[in-house]
Amino acid sequence: CGKCTPCREGTTRMLEILERITNGQGNLNDIPLLEYLGGVVKTTSFCGLGTSAPNPVLTTLSYFRDEYLKHIIDKRCPAGECIALRQFTIITEKCTGCKACSYVCPAKAISGEKKKPHRIDAEACIKCGRCYEICKKYKAIKRR
Repeated sequence: CGKCTPCREGTTRMLEILERITNGQGNLNDIPLLEYLGGVVKTTSFCGLGTSAPNPVLTTLSYFRDEYLKHIIDKRCPAGECIALRQFTIITEKCTGCKACSYVCPAKAISGEKKKPHRIDAEACIKCGRCYEICKKYKAIKRR
């Protein structure tokens, strides 16, 4: 509702930290800061919504801390869901050179001759995943 400062400001700061982590810009201080902010919001908010708002973050920190650490330390999303942390690579042994992936790539980040293994330019890749989706039949593109 935005009526009490702890909830309104605390959850906003928590969101900013989570976005920083999922964009590959998090640091190890973010985890204790999330825990601290979550505790403050939980104990000082005026209503049930505010006192329960940090629960999902606090619970994931308890049960999936290793995933947070992989995002922060390794700059990697194990689930492959954080777009900024995705990495796509072509498995040359499986690539038939059909060019389907290069046709759907909006960034033109995939190169290669027809019927020869292609490659993805990681710098040019916008991580949209279109190549991965079109190549599910051959499983020649790996998403990390």
